[in-house]
Amino acid sequence: MKKTIFKGAATAIITPLNEKGIDYERFGTLIDWQINEGIDAIVVCGTTGEASTLTDEEHREAIQFAVERVAGRVPVIAGTGSNDTAYAVDLTKFACEVGADAVLAVTPYYNKATQKGLIESFRAVADASTKPVILYNVPSRTGCNILPATAAILAEHPNIVAIKEASGNISQIAEVAALTRGMLDIYSGNDDQIVPIMALGGIGVISVLSNPMPRATAELCRKFLDGDLAGATKMQLDLLPYINALFCEVNPIPVKAAMAAMGFCENSLRLPLTVMEAEHEEKMLAMMRELKLI
Repeated sequence: MKKTIFKGAATAIITPLNEKGIDYERFGTLIDWQINEGIDAIVVCGTTGEASTLTDEEHREAIQFAVERVAGRVPVIAGTGSNDTAYAVDLTKFACEVGADAVLAVTPYYNKATQKGLIESFRAVADASTKPVILYNVPSRTGCNILPATAAILAEHPNIVAIKEASGNISQIAEVAALTRGMLDIYSGNDDQIVPIMALGGIGVISVLSNPMPRATAELCRKFLDGDLAGATKMQLDLLPYINALFCEVNPIPVKAAMAAMGFCENSLRLPLTVMEAEHEEKMLAMMRELKLI
C-alpha cells in the first residue's frame, strides 16, 4: 500500500495579493487560522491560489513560505503542474527541495495532450519527485481528461499516490475507483460532491469551501470517515447553497471576495480575473451573514 498524504479536508488556499505582490503577513495569518480551525492539509499555488498568474519567483516563494509557516503542523501540498512538462519537473524538484510534503500536478492545459502524452508527462514529473504526487483532473479548465484506464496505468508508478477528481463525472470517478482500488487515493475536487465521491471510496476533499469554512468542511469529512453518513450528507446538503454561491462565477473570484469580507485579504485578483459582480457578491455576503462568517 502506498502512503496516504492526508484524510479529510485540505484547503486549496487563496493567495492574498496587494499592489506590491503577495501579502505574506495576511498569508501567514490565514495559514495559522486554517490550522487552528482543524484543517487536515494545505494546498498552496493551486487553481484557487491563482498560480497561473503568479510569476515564477512568486510561485516558488509562496511554496517555500507555506512550508516554513506550516512548520510540519499539517501536510503542505504544492501545486507544480504546467502545460510545459519541463517547467513542471523543475518546479516539482524545487517544491521537494524546500520541504513540501507532496505535489499536485494538473493535466497539461491548452496543449490538450493525448492519453499517451498524459502518461509520459505525469511519469516525468513523478520520476523527478522525491515526494508523493497527486494527479489533478479538471477537464473543464484544461480541456484534457484523465481517463480511468490512464489513471490505472499511472497508479502503477510508486510516486503517484492519489488523484484530485474535479471532472464532475461521477460515473467516471466510480470507474477510476474500481480500476485503482488500493493503488490510488481519491480526493473530491468539487465541494458539491464530497459525500458522493467519498461514498465511492474517496478519502476527502481538496476544497475551496474550506477557505472560509475550514472547521465545517473538515467536520463533514470526519463525519463520513467515522461512519456518520447521515450527518455528513446533511452537512453536504445544508452547505450546498453557499457552495453554489462560491462557484457562481469563475473560481477564485467569489472565494476571494468572501475571504476579503472576512479580513484575510484584499479583494484583489490579477487579469484576466476581475472582481465579483456586485449582485452576486451581495447574495453571497447575505449567506455568509446567515452562516455567521461575517
